[in-house]
Amino acid sequence: MADVSIQEARRIALTAQGFGLERPSRVDRATLAQTFRRLGLVQLDTINVVARAHYMPFYSRLGPYPVEELDGLLYDDRSAFEYWGHVASLIPIEQYKLFRHRMEARTPGHRYLRLMEERPGYVESVLEAVKKSGPLTVSGLPDAGERTGPWWGYSPGKVALEWLFAKGDVAVATRVNFARYYDVTERVIPAELLDGRAPDKDEAARELLVIAARAHGIGIGADLADYHRFRMPEARKWLQQLVDAGRLTRVSVEGWNKPAYVPSADGAKPVPVDACALLSPFDPVVWNRDRAVRLFDFDYRIEVYVPQAKRKYGYFVMPFLMGERLVARVDLKADRQKGRLLARAAYAEDGCDTLEVASALAGELRRMAGWLGLGRVVVGRRGDLVQKLRNEVKAGS
Repeated sequence: MADVSIQEARRIALTAQGFGLERPSRVDRATLAQTFRRLGLVQLDTINVVARAHYMPFYSRLGPYPVEELDGLLYDDRSAFEYWGHVASLIPIEQYKLFRHRMEARTPGHRYLRLMEERPGYVESVLEAVKKSGPLTVSGLPDAGERTGPWWGYSPGKVALEWLFAKGDVAVATRVNFARYYDVTERVIPAELLDGRAPDKDEAARELLVIAARAHGIGIGADLADYHRFRMPEARKWLQQLVDAGRLTRVSVEGWNKPAYVPSADGAKPVPVDACALLSPFDPVVWNRDRAVRLFDFDYRIEVYVPQAKRKYGYFVMPFLMGERLVARVDLKADRQKGRLLARAAYAEDGCDTLEVASALAGELRRMAGWLGLGRVVVGRRGDLVQKLRNEVKAGS
């Protein structure tokens, strides 16, 4: 018999992610900071179909909040730093020392090696420019150069700054219209996090796996390793060390064929979760597709990079969490020019009460439209849920 039922696992996971809490009537910086620490990091992405990736997890858990307050918390208050956590991420500033070993161990890629060969001394000149004139963007460099391709082309200035950023010589001081402004690290990161000894790779990895375990609530080894992008062969030994030290407990979960881990200090019995939230594709609840299937029986992938003719559900599909289940998915777009939130397609999961789902989803779409400053919700024609969703949206208008 499993130690944990699948229902209990869902409750543990959702509670750990902040969905077991009542949404506050007013969201201030303290509330945002508490949520940020609970998550351990938030993913960054350039896609802005609905809202920026790092804004959405806070909305999903807390409801409407002033985005400028989150910007102030992250950048003005220096509560976060940017680095490669779960890909490009915003990470609580107190974790900075845990990433110093990654910065020190960085090895140059082909773009940097080519730049060094073609323009010796250029990277050093870029660092001097940042010291003298920072914070600045790539375009603010005195000799930024041209992009080398239409999509992910890198100018010499971009290559230089990305390398300096990767090894910790510069940091992101702020963002304006999502453009990074770089400055030398000592003007961005508090001195106490730059001075003294930093944890070595093994120490840092163990701490980050504990942070991942707290954010997951429960997860197999691959789940915890993926949170900060460790490779499982290495993570396996660290997980065993944490179990031996009593910081993690190994458990079995109903239907899972691999052992799971929970923080040893979390012994409270899981309680029911009454959630109602749209989740970004970059939300920690669903960014690990294998985990979404295992935990919620929800087969999900983001289809942004899939050719239109081959998309099954749509371009920017957001799962809908109701209660303790992912019950639907909706292809959303913020049409800012016309002041509309477009639900271009909506699909219900098998076994759901589609009228109940449509009613709850319509309410969440109206709430999201208000948060985004959009005047109305418009429902498209694709999907088995659209007719009932359209009726519920109209009924609530």
